[in-house]
Amino acid sequence: MIAIFKREIQSFFTSPIGYMVIGLFLVLNGLFLWVFKGPFNIFDYGFADLGNFFLLAPWVFLFLVPAITMRSFSEEKKLGTLELLFIKPISLWQTVLGKFLGSFSLTFIAVIPTLLYVYTISQLGVTPGNLDMGMVVGSYFGLLFLMASYTAMGLFASTLSENQIVAFITAMVLCFVMLYGFESLATTMPSGNTMIFVKELGMKAHFESIARGVLDTRDIVYFMSLTLFFLFLTLTQLKYQRR
Repeated sequence: MIAIFKREIQSFFTSPIGYMVIGLFLVLNGLFLWVFKGPFNIFDYGFADLGNFFLLAPWVFLFLVPAITMRSFSEEKKLGTLELLFIKPISLWQTVLGKFLGSFSLTFIAVIPTLLYVYTISQLGVTPGNLDMGMVVGSYFGLLFLMASYTAMGLFASTLSENQIVAFITAMVLCFVMLYGFESLATTMPSGNTMIFVKELGMKAHFESIARGVLDTRDIVYFMSLTLFFLFLTLTQLKYQRR
């Protein structure tokens, strides 16, 4: 598994992909938060907090994570090296985990420079340093759980086709449906337990819950279960293709 993980990281940073993903994530967030006029602009918002960043980041990752994961198994299939993975002295589950950790690590690295936003925002307030750190930490945890789920869905999508563009679009659709699809579906229902149940099937409700600064066990279990479910689907698809 460690060998697969190292191979994934090296492949990202020996090609422009890793640098492009990290750079694009930071540039897009920077432009929307600090330059472009609009609902995400912190200066227009009028409050010194990171709420706009955590509203924007899930949508940016909706495009960037599929761009990272689209090559994971699609490229192996296209180059004919997937069969080599099948005969390596490691289990398929270790292969999947290695690919997952490699892709997730790249997105994690992309988030690290945004910690500078925390310091900047804390200094912009009327009282410097008066920032709700509990909410900030909770939001970052929520973002990490969201990224893990995105990555698992992207890996699964990459097993479905050797065409990386198809894998990218499939992953993006899966991530969008899980992020916002159930939320939209819930709005078509009358208020009640059914609406709440449907809404909580989606990631947005659980992400927003964690972002409030309270780590609820139900939200953590949801994201872990969703991530493991799509990793299991990835493993199942690979076993089917090995036959």
